[in-house]
Amino acid sequence: MLVNTDLIEKAWQDRSLLQEREVVNDINDTISLLNRGEVRVAEKIDNDWQVNDWVQKAIILYFAINKVKEMHSGDIEYADKVPLKRDYLQWGVRVVPGAIARFGSYLGKNVILMPSFVNIGAYVDEGTMVDTWATVGSAAQIGKNVHLAGGVGIGGVLEPVGAKPVIVEDNCFIGSRCIVVEGARICEGAVLGAGVTITSSTKIIDVTGDKEVVYQGIVPKNSVVVPGSYVKHFPSGDYNVNCALIIGQRKESTDKKTSLNDALRLF
Repeated sequence: MLVNTDLIEKAWQDRSLLQEREVVNDINDTISLLNRGEVRVAEKIDNDWQVNDWVQKAIILYFAINKVKEMHSGDIEYADKVPLKRDYLQWGVRVVPGAIARFGSYLGKNVILMPSFVNIGAYVDEGTMVDTWATVGSAAQIGKNVHLAGGVGIGGVLEPVGAKPVIVEDNCFIGSRCIVVEGARICEGAVLGAGVTITSSTKIIDVTGDKEVVYQGIVPKNSVVVPGSYVKHFPSGDYNVNCALIIGQRKESTDKKTSLNDALRLF
């Protein structure tokens, strides 16, 4: 299936072209490719994550060409523009009742969805667990063998076009009730303890050395992170502001599950 990206770009500039069958077919084909994981909103090229903004545009245009329709799952009624994802057995995905993934999201082999939500454009790679009440926002990129624990909120983004989505790389553990939004990147093997919030402006402070090292919008590879706070001066006084603290490193030399348990037990 080939997509004429030029048609999508033209339709983005001139919405009257959405009346043309060739344009509609191109948009639908793009969403089908997303659904199969054959295109992605963002992908890693030469160790850097690049956004395919034409895919973001196609998703937004997909909403424009579809009308709200009544849909049913048993006795449950929905009214939406995007159908639900299907054929889980074909893809080798386990989906517990109560889980919802929208068409145009990709779920790799051996992914497990507990009652959770995966939005259009999201990419969830092989062996990942999306635990109960976790949400994976539109266009979010989740790597292999990741555990999104109960109640995790992974933010989504489609606009502004070109904005990087949230990226959680391979072998990460995102603890219960963590929030990761605004295009933040959690690098390979990192562990976020329960309740950590990471935004594009959150201070992520490495306190393991003699002097602190401050990151923003990115958690380095194999970092073990817990919630923290620091004192900030405001005109009305000094107040504690939330941050995230890097308090250790997950060891690559040991089994991932063992090192995860050791890291959480130690810190």
